[in-house]
Amino acid sequence: MGEFNLLSTYPSLLAQLLPVICCAAIGFYWGKLGKVFPSEFISQVAISFATPSLVFYTLVTTSMDNALLLKVGLAAVVSVVVMALIACVLLKITRLPILFLLPCATFPNAGNLGLPMAQMSYGDQGMVIAVTFFAIFSFMQHTVGVSFLAWANHKKSSTKHNFPFGVAVVGVSAVVIRSLDIQVPAPILGTAKLVGSLAVPLMLISLGYALSVLQKSRLKEGAKLGLVRLVVGALGGAIVIYFSDFPILTSEVIMLQLLMPVAVVNYIYTDRLTHYGDTAAAAVLVSTCVFAVLSPLIIAWSSFGAALLQSIRP
Repeated sequence: MGEFNLLSTYPSLLAQLLPVICCAAIGFYWGKLGKVFPSEFISQVAISFATPSLVFYTLVTTSMDNALLLKVGLAAVVSVVVMALIACVLLKITRLPILFLLPCATFPNAGNLGLPMAQMSYGDQGMVIAVTFFAIFSFMQHTVGVSFLAWANHKKSSTKHNFPFGVAVVGVSAVVIRSLDIQVPAPILGTAKLVGSLAVPLMLISLGYALSVLQKSRLKEGAKLGLVRLVVGALGGAIVIYFSDFPILTSEVIMLQLLMPVAVVNYIYTDRLTHYGDTAAAAVLVSTCVFAVLSPLIIAWSSFGAALLQSIRP
């Protein structure tokens, strides 16, 4: 079980969130100046180039052995399915559009927030597990998630032109490379790492700009969506851990990852492919703020709750 001091959680969390806040603040400031924002250019660079590079580098370089990688990967896939089913029910109850907001309610911020939180709470071993979860989530988010949104709102988008072939190709390539134990040349890895590092900052800048022009009428809707994401993560994590047979550390990290707020990339896709970009932006803001306030309890539950669920499993 991860050991941490509750009083030190907030300063540590602030340190992890500072780069996030700074990047978003750049976009927010630019929007408040009333400057033209190249949304299409930034989203294309982030989605078509930076994200495939990030997925490839993450999958190829993770130090987890292939057997456990496969098991954790399957758990990630099952988690997405379980959370999507729960999200459908909660979105229906809260009268939010299921087709357009399902990815926001399903996919957690397992990257720029989930990874440092896992590192802070569970050390290097927890980080390895979290990286694997992030890679699988990212792959599904950028393939299944975006295709679902494109299909749901075909009037604003074309499924043919929005399927992320780049992420799909590099994801499959990374799996083949790992299975064949092929050594990727250092220059290629370095390039993938550098280009991939652009993904999160660009998305955060775009999010900050969206928040600067956010319609107040969408704030309440976004708040409901943000809270739905946190409840979906809590219920989905409990179900997956209860029916799985992982070592306790793996269960704790999985629980923590599923409790993350709305992923920033959900805003990018929702804004591009639907008419609910403002709602997604508000959901990212509200769910992240709620997570920040409740972070000590969430971290504690990821450890205590995972152990409790495993102890009562038949």
